[in-house]
Amino acid sequence: MWRMLVPALLLAGCAQLPPSPADIQAKTFQTRPDMSVIYVVRTPMDSLEASGLTLDGRALITTHRGTYYRWEVAPGTHRVAGFGFGVESMTLTTAPGKIYFLEHTVLGDRDDGGVTNVRLREIGDQAGRNLVMHSQLLM
Repeated sequence: MWRMLVPALLLAGCAQLPPSPADIQAKTFQTRPDMSVIYVVRTPMDSLEASGLTLDGRALITTHRGTYYRWEVAPGTHRVAGFGFGVESMTLTTAPGKIYFLEHTVLGDRDDGGVTNVRLREIGDQAGRNLVMHSQLLM
């Protein structure tokens, strides 16, 4: 009996928490006719290092491996830029009712744990949706 109970308890400790209601909602990829949506997503196989981004010099997020963030913005020109180690940036001209996906890649040095390279690039709709579906919403 104990031989079966111990492995079951160990596996139960590794169970992933259920997604939050906000994560579930963001993964429906709903748009608003008067707004644009920008998803920023880090790949699940990215570096363990955290990296910060701003939207139009105001909204600040810190991304981690396997996470994403959803911004709803007024249509127009928006600048997503890194701070800290990375000075990467991207300017998007967005349209109402449209979704845009940005892949944020952070490479770290395994020896000292620091960030060595940061990249921000726009990716296609299908690739973006796939990455978001395999990531967790930043809160």
